[in-house]
Amino acid sequence: MGRADRVPVPFAKRRWTLPILIDLYRTPELDRAEKHPHKTPAQLMCRRLRLLLLRFPDRTFVFTGDSGYGTHEVARFCDRHRARRTPISTLHPDANLFAPPPPYSGQGRPRIKGARVPKPRQAAETASRTRLTVVWYGGGTRWVEARTGTGHGYKGGCGRVPLRGVFVRAATGAHRDEYLFTTDPALWADAVIGAYCGRWSIETTFQEARSALGLETTRGRRRSERERSRGRARPRSRSPTPCAPSAGGCGTRPLCHRPGTARPFRNSRTPSANCY
Repeated sequence: MGRADRVPVPFAKRRWTLPILIDLYRTPELDRAEKHPHKTPAQLMCRRLRLLLLRFPDRTFVFTGDSGYGTHEVARFCDRHRARRTPISTLHPDANLFAPPPPYSGQGRPRIKGARVPKPRQAAETASRTRLTVVWYGGGTRWVEARTGTGHGYKGGCGRVPLRGVFVRAATGAHRDEYLFTTDPALWADAVIGAYCGRWSIETTFQEARSALGLETTRGRRRSERERSRGRARPRSRSPTPCAPSAGGCGTRPLCHRPGTARPFRNSRTPSANCY
């Protein structure tokens, strides 16, 4: 966001995160009914990330996403563009990780992956942890216990991708354990934790925008909800306003209804509806 994210907002107490790219997600049922190829949220995100790389060829990006974007597909895409793109997301505690493949012996097909390594949950329970001070949710700092490890994620038909896992346990306060990953092996644990906690400003921005600006929820399943989010839908009812000039009406038509009575709003182009 550059300097724009440091512009103070009168009713905000923290940094705001504003969307710059928006994509429409369609349900699988709707795509099957209309015979469109279905795209998952991870596939849509890869398309948005590719557009950022094309529009800003001289910039590097760190992408942080929740568990919905911590997929092999997103990690694989970012690894192909590792010079300019670094992902940080959550890692499943029981994810299958593998060692690098052994050197090719010259006989048969070369191996794609190596032996299994301990799962993130197993590695976090047995290995020693380091105590760190990291940037936490809300912009503050907190003491945490962290442990890092490396491995390769693999998915049949999609190849493997190197991962650096980070286990986080808050030393103070009540907070669940977190398992994070990145494809940059040189990224320090405190940088990974701070970047992921920084995405919490997305949730606070939505909450403050709804309370301070009156915006609707960002997820609407009905047409009326989506139109209301864009500010195009009209309310279902309004207080009666006579069309007399003394009462602020148009003065060119008789009263739309009797004063003191209310009536549901009708989405029509009749003179009575236009006088509201």
